[in-house]
Amino acid sequence: MGWIDTLNTRVARSIVGRWFRLEGSGAKVERTGSKFSIELRAGLTTFVAMAYIISTNALILTDSGGTCDCDREQYGATCANDPAYTTCLQGLKLDLITATCAISCLACILMGALANLPIALAPGMGLNAYFAYTVVGYHGTGKVSYRNALAAVCIEGIIFFVLSVVGLRQWFARLIPVSLKTATAAGIGIYLSFIGLQSAAGIGLITGSTATLVELGGCPPQYRDANNVCKGHHMEGGPTWLGILGLMLIGTMLLYRLKGAILIGIAIVAIISWPRGTPVTYFPYTPAGTDAFNFFKKVVTFHPIESTLNQFHWDLSSGEVWIALITFLYVDILDCTGTMFSMAKFGGYMDERTQDFEGSSMAFLVDSSSIAIGSVFGCSPLTAFI
Repeated sequence: MGWIDTLNTRVARSIVGRWFRLEGSGAKVERTGSKFSIELRAGLTTFVAMAYIISTNALILTDSGGTCDCDREQYGATCANDPAYTTCLQGLKLDLITATCAISCLACILMGALANLPIALAPGMGLNAYFAYTVVGYHGTGKVSYRNALAAVCIEGIIFFVLSVVGLRQWFARLIPVSLKTATAAGIGIYLSFIGLQSAAGIGLITGSTATLVELGGCPPQYRDANNVCKGHHMEGGPTWLGILGLMLIGTMLLYRLKGAILIGIAIVAIISWPRGTPVTYFPYTPAGTDAFNFFKKVVTFHPIESTLNQFHWDLSSGEVWIALITFLYVDILDCTGTMFSMAKFGGYMDERTQDFEGSSMAFLVDSSSIAIGSVFGCSPLTAFI
């Protein structure tokens, strides 16, 4: 017996092993194949795969303007030429990075410790874009203020919590056809792939097009226009080919059933992109690249939340607020609930007779309470990650 097997056995026989029902723990219903080393590797892979949300969520929510404001009669509707507003946005972005990390960490711990399910929670893609660009508007140009939108998110979380306590959310979930629940994971996967292929938060393989909406891109940043469309030099961008290489590397390792293939592939691509001055660097010699590199060099740092904590404005008189609230509710019912059911079915936790999964009640309570707590931190609604 190797040291990994010894470690797995000792952890399984501990209180922690029995609580999480690891294989060999002696629990009434053990989870076959669930070992400490496997769960540790799976957790690291899940973290690395979803870590993009830390910066992406902060970037998207910062575009809403947050709590920052300016004299719009002097500087225009978007406050584009106000230096103080730009400085405020830089601080806001750091606040939202901390907020995203904090609420994601709290939600994942609660989901694992209370619901005993390997499902990660974090601010959802799509919901954050709707929050920033439709509800609040770019730099606060929408009909609902940032503080008012956070109040709507908090109310949504409270409503979800009440629905989960009385069992209505589980009842709603059973009304969703099985095919739709299963398809939710595939649909979200396609959506995330689409984001990953774009240049804003991905490898830049596709760009916008006035004729076909999207087209093949892959050009270096200097050859893109204001709308991020390639003007030339297609498929010559270093990050694009590095991303393609990473996908091929992960696919090859998965083909040979190498343990930790996704984790290894992401780590290799990330390390290659660190050195500056290369065609594939993530930190080019630009103001934005330099700021990102200076932040990256800190390795471990903490920025206290200064401007987004508990910034509610409880004004529900506007119809736009109610539209946003209902939209958040509707999307979360289909998105988060569908994702949870899909992951439960994939993990083997689904009861085919009742079409429910073990720990669903607590999972829904954790999800709903995390949405409400996340709004206190200044974040858009959370959802389950694939």
